[in-house]
Amino acid sequence: MKVWIAHEEGRELLGPLPDGVEVEVYDGRADYPSDPATLEFWVPPFLAQSKVTTPLKDMASLKAIQLLSAGAEVWVPAVPPGVVLCDARGVHTGVTAEWTVGAVIASMRGFDVFARQQARHEWKVEWTTTAVGKRALIVGAGDIGDRVADVLAALGVEVEKVARRARPGVHPIDAVETLLPDFDIVILILPLTDATRGLVDAEFLSRMKDGALLVNAARGPIVDTDALVAEVASGRLRCAVDVVDPEPLPKGHPLWDLEGALITPHAGASVDGTLDRAYAPVGPQIRRYVAGEPLENVVTDGY
Repeated sequence: MKVWIAHEEGRELLGPLPDGVEVEVYDGRADYPSDPATLEFWVPPFLAQSKVTTPLKDMASLKAIQLLSAGAEVWVPAVPPGVVLCDARGVHTGVTAEWTVGAVIASMRGFDVFARQQARHEWKVEWTTTAVGKRALIVGAGDIGDRVADVLAALGVEVEKVARRARPGVHPIDAVETLLPDFDIVILILPLTDATRGLVDAEFLSRMKDGALLVNAARGPIVDTDALVAEVASGRLRCAVDVVDPEPLPKGHPLWDLEGALITPHAGASVDGTLDRAYAPVGPQIRRYVAGEPLENVVTDGY
């Protein structure tokens, strides 16, 4: 059985594999390492754009795809029938939650403002707000949302959560518009699907509390960028975003220059140890596949 992985370093991270498993490296940029028509199990590059799915047309024998990230929106419409798509749910929970909480603190405490002052060699005290004692609404109550909620609660933030379906302690997504006016911080940690694309539009933003902070640790197209620019430019809202639409954010885009915008370049999981974490489920998944056992983290309904 032939397996393609995206990184040479991944070979050692797979652990022992059953006899007969042949591992080759294909990073999506070079020529195919062998005939793609004989490939059964593919581990493509993560943080991929839609063009990464192009080789699917040549993979006549493909049976399973194991992603290195939790986001599957690029793959869902492209994967052919009969191919099982699995994501890396939970792998990047800690580091993404770390970025999210860090973005909340950095924005509310004005670290971006002070960084700009440092570049100008200015020592100037600015009074800022704080997350302590505030209310945060987390839109997306999966592993990352739960971790963020725990950390923020430990800082003295009152947290409530919204998810696709209601459950104890979690509001349904259709209640979000009535909840928005009561929260100082709104955090997006939900997958990009047909249902969530454009969820945060002008109406959504208009219902947020004056002075509130929007944090996007999810996917750029969940937010209407023009509507966000209008609200932040007016000074009514602030934002801290790791993802945008379009991405990468073009030079000259008005979002870059807004005083109330903190922007990082989709770097939430771009930290040391990322490959170790990303490949942790891959070896076990290959072993399950060879043994004919059910695969884990199978993508259904878009995530």
